[in-house]
Amino acid sequence: MSNLTTSSAGRRILSLLDGNSFVEIGASVQARSTDFNAKPEDAPGDGVITGYGTIEGRLVYVYSQDADQLGGSVGEMHAKKIVSLYELARKTGYPIIGLLDSTGMRLTESTDALAAVGSIYKAMAECSGVIPQITAVFGNAGGGMAVLTELSDFVVMEAKSGKLFVHSPNAVKGNYEEKKDTASAEYKYTEAGVVDVCAEGDDAVAKIRELVSYLPDNCDGEAYLEESEDDLNRAAADMAAFSGDTVQAIIRLADDQVFFETKAGYAKHMVTGFIRLNGATVGVFANRSEITGEKKETFKNVLTIKGLKKAVKFVKFCDAFNIPILSLTNVSGFCNCEHAERSIATLAAQLTSALASASVPKVNVIVGEAYGSAAVVMNSKAIGADYVYAWKSAKVGAIDGKHAAEILYDGEDASVKSQKAAEYDALQASSVSAAARGYVDTLIDPADTRKYVVGAFEMLYGKDSMIPDKKHGTI
Repeated sequence: MSNLTTSSAGRRILSLLDGNSFVEIGASVQARSTDFNAKPEDAPGDGVITGYGTIEGRLVYVYSQDADQLGGSVGEMHAKKIVSLYELARKTGYPIIGLLDSTGMRLTESTDALAAVGSIYKAMAECSGVIPQITAVFGNAGGGMAVLTELSDFVVMEAKSGKLFVHSPNAVKGNYEEKKDTASAEYKYTEAGVVDVCAEGDDAVAKIRELVSYLPDNCDGEAYLEESEDDLNRAAADMAAFSGDTVQAIIRLADDQVFFETKAGYAKHMVTGFIRLNGATVGVFANRSEITGEKKETFKNVLTIKGLKKAVKFVKFCDAFNIPILSLTNVSGFCNCEHAERSIATLAAQLTSALASASVPKVNVIVGEAYGSAAVVMNSKAIGADYVYAWKSAKVGAIDGKHAAEILYDGEDASVKSQKAAEYDALQASSVSAAARGYVDTLIDPADTRKYVVGAFEMLYGKDSMIPDKKHGTI
């Protein structure tokens, strides 16, 4: 039997779940391979603790790899326990959380271990879009274990002890750990973009609990509702100041001004995360051109490869689990560089497809600029947004007046171009002109954004979209 109170794997489970709620499954399972003349070891649970319990009273399944037993390595019986847990989670329709700390595949079991890892992959792939999957890295997650994180919906990583890698830093040609620790939480969080939340110790566990509170149990359920006492008509007098720092705008929109941001360290110019509006979970993604406050930072308000990649996965998750989508748009175009040209059109197409095919309620608020096809990609009415608001100060059009005048009045003097630019902005590049053509439903004052957005989602509650009968798209 595994010892929950003395092993780090057991303590993680106990700290994650509500008190006295954990029920262990498969505690007596043992490894059975003796290949390579390996001496059989007494390894309780075969290096992984599996079972179920509750988080704030809601059922979840959880497994935690025990590095003290066979290094937490994955062998035949280790994987069988995890796969069996996935089968239970799928059948009953509840989230599953994996706590990783493993030396990787158990080499003494050779092809049995190889097939074992594959069986976990298959179980995770089959459950994708059916139940929420959260994977947390508390120790080593190398080689094949790294794939588990990408098969998950969300990844949490312990900031100090977590190591996530396919190849260790010293095995990467031209690199070594002291030069760049490509396995570190910092690298995976800020540069690789595979980690949604990076935190230390107990804070990492608390973040998992908080994330679960925003998610539905499964794809057939609704996101968890909480009673909200926040004023639905609450105004934010300073909202207009945050068309660039949309994190601050989102905070002012949210119930109790609480925003659970995902992948905050990666592609900071594209924001993703969850809020509640009138107690209901809403997924938010937004362009961001600046960070205000002490850690000031500025970005071009353009769509980039990293930003699009971040948004695509988030939108797909929200649609798969019936979470309404809110976007805040402030974009002037696409990133202009050789690197972007390699795949930015592909990723723009993927976000367009994800939004166009999403059947959940979709609301867009234009808070700054909305120029060109980049604005179309950002949840515009043209690709299926159910309702579009625009701040009265917003600018909407194919191009801004200055550049339009440069093209249309090439050869004219500066005064003519300046005059024509102002005329173009008034006639073709304002929120007023967009509203006159029906591309914006309602012009609003920034301070009143919360009440309008809440109203739109309440109106869209119960939306039933007719989706064409097909197996799946190819984008």
